[in-house]
Amino acid sequence: MKIDSLSPDNTILEELGTRLGRIRKQQGLSQDRLAQSAGIGVATLRRIEDGRDSQLGSWLKILKALQMSASIDALLPETFTSPMAEALAQNKQDGGKKPPRKSSPSTNAGSADIVWGDEKL
Repeated sequence: MKIDSLSPDNTILEELGTRLGRIRKQQGLSQDRLAQSAGIGVATLRRIEDGRDSQLGSWLKILKALQMSASIDALLPETFTSPMAEALAQNKQDGGKKPPRKSSPSTNAGSADIVWGDEKL
């Protein structure tokens, strides 16, 4: 499932719990073993995998135990540039010149050549 801004919080928690369980199993870890490695209780891990609310501190411990610390950084990157800021920066690098506009049928380019039939002679 793709998580987006319209996903309800409980759905996001369930999806993250499902993903965590899948990764744990792919790494050949039982819930007991991962909980022990992360320094959290098995009940806490079960709650997280079931999609019930949990503390961020528990998630951090789990991700570290799974050697997925890069995921923590990806959660909120140190620097973030919006697409608009990137476009403005690119425009500045290009000397602030706007690219030439292509004419389209919806523009008035060449409108003097169009005959509508209601012109006065």
